Amino acid sequence: MFKPIETDRLIIRKFRPDDFTELYEYLSDINVVRYEPYEPYTLEETKREAEFRSNSDEYFAVTLKDCGRLIGNLYLGKRDFNSYELGYVFNRDWQMSGYATESAKALLDYTFGTLQAHRVTARCNPVNYRSYKLMERLGMRREAELKKNVYFRKDSSGNPVWQDTLIYAILVEEWREQHE
Repeated sequence: MFKPIETDRLIIRKFRPDDFTELYEYLSDINVVRYEPYEPYTLEETKREAEFRSNSDEYFAVTLKDCGRLIGNLYLGKRDFNSYELGYVFNRDWQMSGYATESAKALLDYTFGTLQAHRVTARCNPVNYRSYKLMERLGMRREAELKKNVYFRKDSSGNPVWQDTLIYAILVEEWREQHE
């Protein structure tokens, strides 16, 4: 059972179905979901998504410690051989304040400490400068740049709009070394 993680300014907890209003604020924002594999959510879709996330072990709500406001989310997907994939999406109003770094670092501490992970990876579009800079602040190293390997949308003729992907990773021994 996941116990909420507390940092200096944040609480990272499981989602609740009633998080949909604040979740909608950023999942409906085209500027926030630009690099995500989905279009902006409608309110009804967000209600279903909040319900889904409340029953998932892979999504974590990031809330402000002083008032409980949901400002973003983290994703931690389990992969083979005790490896995980990290993801994050934050409300535009709370970006550029260190909240993503603070929460992702705390989740990595949990992943390597409590879950005894071997490896954590993360991916982003190379155009998404802020995302890969976050991975680098977390001590992750760039392992690959895949060319035109994925598409989330199609053009008006029905052809894929291909995108590149950066892959970052960190091993448990690298994480330990950073914390010595």
